[in-house]
Amino acid sequence: MTKAVIFDLDGLLIDSEIISYKIYKEILCKFGYEFSKEDYAQNFSGKTEIKNVTNLIEKYNLPWTVKLGLSKVLEIENKFLAEGVELKPGSRNLLAYLKENCFKIAIASSSAEKRALSILKQHNIIDCFDEFVFSHEVKNGKPNPDIFLKACDKISERPQECLVLEDSEAGIQAAFLANIPVICIPDMKVPNQHYLDMTKAILNSLDEVIFYL
Repeated sequence: MTKAVIFDLDGLLIDSEIISYKIYKEILCKFGYEFSKEDYAQNFSGKTEIKNVTNLIEKYNLPWTVKLGLSKVLEIENKFLAEGVELKPGSRNLLAYLKENCFKIAIASSSAEKRALSILKQHNIIDCFDEFVFSHEVKNGKPNPDIFLKACDKISERPQECLVLEDSEAGIQAAFLANIPVICIPDMKVPNQHYLDMTKAILNSLDEVIFYL
């Protein structure tokens, strides 16, 4: 029996992947490169910022250190965040359903805490969540299971009685290794079959989670 639902944030609850794509496109445009959504989906979607910036520098031979690249990404991201980040379709409906039916609700995200909480506050949904876990709270990030196990501890529920909602391969693997049932709701990239085989279901939107539950 599912007693709690643990959300990923980027690409699952908020439509942030498109912002990351726009950031990298803006950077590469300044160096004379074209950058498509397909490029982003295949090579950058679902990965950490450090991995993506490292990949960006190496793949396009940019004259930057990783530290400088991260600062440039943050500078451009702040501009987009100020303009607002959309919630994914079905977010509010699902959160309302979970609250009405007394599920515990948590977020387990590799995102920076200040950034994540700011976005949730912008949409007035921060009070929907009982607990939060961010990357700085665990030693090993996704695809390691640490962040989801920490979330289970915080909400005082066994992994088997929780449900993880994820869009990325790393997140799916992390939930699977934590022995938590996981549903995949793909964003810009559909995970490879190897990861889809680790899930309980592949759904098209957060609205569909209500019918699953």
